Amino acid sequence: MSAASRIWTTIDFERNGKHTDYLRLPFSSDTSAYGWLPIPLICIRNGAGPTVLLTAGNHGDEYEGQIALIKLAQEIKASDVNGRILILPALNYPAVAAGRRVSPIDEGNLNRLFPGRFDGSPTEMLAHYIDNVLFPMTDLVIDLHSGGRSLEYLPLALARPGLTVDNQRSVRELLTAFGAPVSVLTDGDGGGGATTLYAAAEKRGIPALTTELGGGATLSPVGLGVAEEGVRRVLKHYGIVPNLDVEMSATSRFMRSLGRNVAIYAPENGLFEPLAKVGDMVEEGQPAGILYFYDNPLRESLKLFFPANGMVSCRRFPTLSARGDCLYNLMSDIEI
Repeated sequence: MSAASRIWTTIDFERNGKHTDYLRLPFSSDTSAYGWLPIPLICIRNGAGPTVLLTAGNHGDEYEGQIALIKLAQEIKASDVNGRILILPALNYPAVAAGRRVSPIDEGNLNRLFPGRFDGSPTEMLAHYIDNVLFPMTDLVIDLHSGGRSLEYLPLALARPGLTVDNQRSVRELLTAFGAPVSVLTDGDGGGGATTLYAAAEKRGIPALTTELGGGATLSPVGLGVAEEGVRRVLKHYGIVPNLDVEMSATSRFMRSLGRNVAIYAPENGLFEPLAKVGDMVEEGQPAGILYFYDNPLRESLKLFFPANGMVSCRRFPTLSARGDCLYNLMSDIEI
């Protein structure tokens, strides 16, 4: 819904300088009848130029992006900037504070609730604010993710293909500028589809990318480096922070997600032994893993096989698995 947001902030987005406050998300509880939830926001503005929206903590148990954006927010001065940088390093703040994928306030998965509702649950109100207040002032979007507690990911950037020829071109430019080791084009059919933050940006014609930078609800030094350098390259490439010290010659391997039709899901409850690592090239019919039945130890274990050729983009991180858990996703090379 497009009615005015109930969320507010003291930040004047048109004022030059480096300003910090919160998005104040109204939340009435037993202990705070007129309370609000604090979502940290940094706005750095200096004159005319593009606006970039940088977010992390969309899922609270994904840490590379959160740390990368905190470090960036501390470093960048207003005098460094041509345009405006909006930084939200703990976007779904209740989930971040709890170390959870979803908000403990309403069990809301922010990256499955776009475009949100102005009068919905707290997480729906947050999605609505991003879509209706922040997106209209934004020229570029980077939403930094990792695998969280359930997945291990090869460090990579992802983007939807774009709805128009111009948008497709601008998305490829953004991916190339970010320069992750692997760049993946996807329609999101194995995840949130059209309900994600970067899908909502695509609908508005805004070039947007997301990332997967590690997993297991811990910090990957490699993934952190990809996030830090990628964001800095984008800021320099688009002239938003032109004097940043960053290597600009990174090259990215462009691939496409093979989607849910060739993903492997646990067919039953069990203990999963993976036989391939993220980044491995695999072939159709190759053993992928073994599922052991802890509730029936003498039952013959179930062997799983890859249904197609490709590269492993992610695998399940916990050993304990339930029917329907994603065990592997695959991707393959494309020509650009």
